[in-house]
Amino acid sequence: MSRRHNKLGSTDLKRRHRGWRRDASAQVALLLDDVEQPGNVGAIVRTAAAYRVDDLWLAGRTAPVDGRGAQRLAMGTDRYLRCHRTPDALDAVEAARRSGYHVVALELTDDAEPLHSVELPSEVCLVFGHEDRGVSAACLAEADEVSYLPQLGRVGSLNVAAAVAIALYETRRRDWI
Repeated sequence: MSRRHNKLGSTDLKRRHRGWRRDASAQVALLLDDVEQPGNVGAIVRTAAAYRVDDLWLAGRTAPVDGRGAQRLAMGTDRYLRCHRTPDALDAVEAARRSGYHVVALELTDDAEPLHSVELPSEVCLVFGHEDRGVSAACLAEADEVSYLPQLGRVGSLNVAAAVAIALYETRRRDWI
């Protein structure tokens, strides 16, 4: 049996998104710890805006959001986020805590729990690290929890922008169930 699927028009799409927004009560933030590639930062910003991230901390050597490379992918969506620049990740962790966030670093460590099994409070800041080195040791030590994204294939890691997208979806999905 064949079924016809009609694409939503812009008005119907906006209506559907309003419904999802009403059901999303969590306050979500991101902390980027030395994410140096402008393309990754731009993709993260756009995804963060799509999943209504409230605060974005850019720590250390993280590429600037307003740079040409980041803007090529972000397409101006940084205007929907409160962006904060800090000299290092520890300053950003402290700022996130002062803002009421529970800090969860996403990194593969021996004591990390899968993100889907971690109880997340209603105010959470997810930390992501450098494209090769990951979250810094100092930042891991200061995080309230360390989590990871389970993977099934033969590839052991994801691009940081892809990991952020999956983690944000999982965080928001909890509001919808």
